[in-house]
Formats: sequence, structure tokens, C-alpha cells
Amino acid sequence: MNKHVYVIGHRNPDTDSIASAIAYAELKKRQGQSGVVAAMAGTPNPQTRYILERLALATPLYLADVHPKVRDIINRQPVTATAAMPLRDVLELFHRHTIRVLPVVDEANVPVGIVSLLKLSEKYLVAGSDRKRGIDTSIRSLAECIGGSILCGAPLDEVEHLHLFIGAMREESFSDTIDGYDPSSLLVMTGDRPAIQQAAISRGVRILVITGGFPPADSLLTQARSRGLTIISTPHDTATAAWLARLSTPLSCFVEPAFVSIGVAESLENLRLKLLHSGEPAVITVEEDGTLAGIATRSSLLAPIPYALILVDHNELAQAVPGAESVEILEVIDHHKLGNHPTSQPITFMAAPVGSTCTVVASLYRERGIEPEQKIAALLLAGIMSDTVILKSPTTTPRDREMVLWLEQLSGLDHLLFGKEIFSACSGFSSHDNPELAVTADFKEFSAGDTRFGIGQVEVVGFEEFFELQAELRSILGRLRRQERLDMAGLMVTDIQSETSLFLVEGKNELAHVMGYPQREPQLYELKGVMSRKKQLVPHLLKVLGSL
Repeated sequence: MNKHVYVIGHRNPDTDSIASAIAYAELKKRQGQSGVVAAMAGTPNPQTRYILERLALATPLYLADVHPKVRDIINRQPVTATAAMPLRDVLELFHRHTIRVLPVVDEANVPVGIVSLLKLSEKYLVAGSDRKRGIDTSIRSLAECIGGSILCGAPLDEVEHLHLFIGAMREESFSDTIDGYDPSSLLVMTGDRPAIQQAAISRGVRILVITGGFPPADSLLTQARSRGLTIISTPHDTATAAWLARLSTPLSCFVEPAFVSIGVAESLENLRLKLLHSGEPAVITVEEDGTLAGIATRSSLLAPIPYALILVDHNELAQAVPGAESVEILEVIDHHKLGNHPTSQPITFMAAPVGSTCTVVASLYRERGIEPEQKIAALLLAGIMSDTVILKSPTTTPRDREMVLWLEQLSGLDHLLFGKEIFSACSGFSSHDNPELAVTADFKEFSAGDTRFGIGQVEVVGFEEFFELQAELRSILGRLRRQERLDMAGLMVTDIQSETSLFLVEGKNELAHVMGYPQREPQLYELKGVMSRKKQLVPHLLKVLGSL
């Protein structure tokens, strides 16, 4: 099975996250790998949207989650039966397809019941008080199953409860045998025995089946027609015809109308619970419109998930798209500290100490002797400019600068002018629809011992707008801290011109005693020379919070 491979960044994606996903997916395609798709785990921020529009590049596929769903493991071409289908054809389906369970559907392909081979066998073989002679069938189904021709009477579809008698004895004995039964419920089978045939017609039996292909006398047919009886001729011998007659019972007599169902959009975990705790051998899966999608048994849970992930710009599952822990992760391409979850098998893992994941991806292009096309080169350049704040961030390395010069040539863009264009077009709080989106757009969570905290970051040109919104931003941080059950929530506002950040905090009031940076006012710290959350602020907070 060819899997889809989604190259995807972290939740609340920034430009580096989305740019590296697009570029790395393109590299995989250039290397001949099919089924690779760039994806994103959140909405692009204004800066990223501006860059994609500027370069005329499509937004990656949005994946709200990658939890395996029922639709991922079912066969959408299930074998089905209808309630009118005779038992003979149903057993043939079980045998031909080597299956144990059949969904029963109506004309609109909506499931109306289920039948299992085990329960069908139990019901068919069990000998009740009426089971030895009783047959539930219709005239049409009976005639079709025994390969017969209706010589008189109508091919009715109504199911009737009949009592089967074999006329293989003298007429007197036969008449004694059928005494006590309502003639209108009798199904009599006999061969070339005119006396039995005459006795059956005289008694007014419901159906007379003449086996062996022997033609009845014209006078008998005339009598039968006058009395409204049904006569069927079959080429089979009596023993075979009797066996086939029992298989003419329609499936409706054996269907279990109560069944367990699940929608295709529900999680695989929900399916697992239903299969394990319902006591049923299978669960019927339905489309959103209620029609049959497929059928799932316990063996379905062993089916491989038809997609896998390549994580870029992160390696921690807490930052990954929801459900990533349930899906195979093939590769990790990153530039952050390690906090990755163990994998079941070896994978490609690259975590370079550089300023941008786009630097790592650009390096892979060059190492493999592949030049990215102009738009992809410009996208990679934008990712590096964004994550290193136009190469001013302390996370910037010689390797970042080296890749910038290479991408500058391929893209035809001046990196300084391009970087300033990006930040001028999309910096500050006004580039977001509202202040809350500005706080949460690039909000990441961390842990220092038992302390859980989260930090958002916004780049600005001057702090005027921040001071106008400070009270509202603090309220937003307080609400976010409560919603996410964090010990502390903070916002890092970085002025790319003065290379200074202001850090607004909600929670952990005792931080003031160990912060080590001047406090301009309660819960607001001035961090001169601090531009990187990853390399400067977070490591410092991990250290000081650990000391509290």
C-alpha cells in the first residue's frame, strides 16, 4: 500500500514551520517520492499569508488532527446482501468471498441488518418443533432455487410458511401422513407418481413440485388451474429438490435487525471499543448520509494506517498536530531542543543548532545537488529571515548566513530588502484580526520541573502599540493561563529595530525575585538584547523557574 506522507510543522505555525514543510515536500518529490503532501497544523499567521501570496504559492493542506479514523481502515467495496436474497445465494457469497459477516442493505444501500455465518448456521441447523418440515419461502424464490418452471399458478414474492412432504409412498399412506395439516400450507414433492400427484391436487395443497422433469398429465394441470393451485416442474431428483427448497428461504427470515454501527468520521479508538465491548462479531460502518460504507471486524484493527508524517520545525508531540502519537513518524527535521517521543523503529532525525529549519532544508537541497526552483528558494529565504529576525537573532549561525547567500542567488532577491519587506508588511499587533490572535498565533508551551508555562511572541517596530493594548493583553494572558491550566503565561514583544524585548507575564509572581532583568512595572520586564524566545528567554526561564 502506498501511503500518503504529510510533511507538517507544529501547531500555531510560523513562517519557518510552513515554509520548511512546503520546501521539504518539494524536495521529496524532486527525489522521486510520490504521495508527499505539505500540510499545516494551524492557520498561517499574517506574515506567512503575506509571503505565500507574494510568491504565488498555495497554502498547505490544513489538518486539524491526524487521529486515525474509521474510514482509514475499512474496505469501501463490501460484499452485501438484500433481505429478499435466498439462503442459497447468501451461502454462496460467504463461500466465494471467504467472509464471516454480511451486511444486509435496502434498495438505497442503507443497512437494515446483519447476518453472521455462525448465527445463520445455528438458526438453520437447529431442530425446533416445526423445523423438520417447516420452510419459509415464496413461490418465486422456490422455483428459482430448484431450477423449476411454474406450470400453473403465479410467481408470487410473498413469503409463506409451508410444510414440506415427500410423496415417496403409496397414495393411502401419503394421505394418512398429511392428515391434520392445513392443505393451504402444504408443499408436496413427488416424482413420476400420478396417484400422489392426484391426491395432492384433490386435497388442495398449496404447491405441488414434480421432480425429475416428468411432465404431469394435462388433466391434472386442468384440475390444478381450476382450484388455483401451483405446480412447479424441476429437473432435479426429489432429494436434491428438497434440499434446495430449504435453501430458498429469503434472508429476511434470518437477519438480525439490531446491529452496531459507527460513522466513517469517528475515531479508530471508538471502533476498537465497540468491537471489544459490544459482543458483536462486526460493526457496520456508514457514510455521513447513512448509506453503507463497509464492515469492520477485529481483524480490521490490524489494517495499516494509510498515511504517515514527517515533522518539521518541532520534535515534541505536545507541539505536534493532534493524533501524531497514533501515526507512524518517518522523519524529523528540526532546529530545537530535543523533547521527542520514542519511536518503534529507527527514523531519519535531523536537529541542527541553526537559526531556522529552512536552513536545514536548504542544506539538504544543496547536499543532494538539487537547486530549488526560484519560488521555493525565495520561500526558504523568507523562512530564515523570519526566524532569525533578518539575521539579528542570537540564534543566527554562520550556516544560516551561508544558506542565505546561496538562496539569494537562486531567488534573485536581496535578503536584507526582502527581510525588511516581510517585517514591515506584517509586524505588530495590527497585522492580526484581534489582540488575542496576536498572543496565540505563536504560543508555545514548556515545562520546568512541575511548572508548566507558555510564551507567545510578537515582532513589532516600536512599542507604542503594545503599551496601548497592555491591559487587554494581560487579561488575555490570564484567560489563556486558566484555559490551558498553566502556572504562567507570557508574551514576548520584540522590537526588531532596537533589538529589545518586553516580557509581559501572568502568574508566578515570585518570578520577580529571580528574573534577573529590570521590572519596568509589575509583571512587565525589559529584556535588552533579547530577541530569541528559543535560545535566550526559554533557557533562562527554565533555569530560574527551576530554582523556585
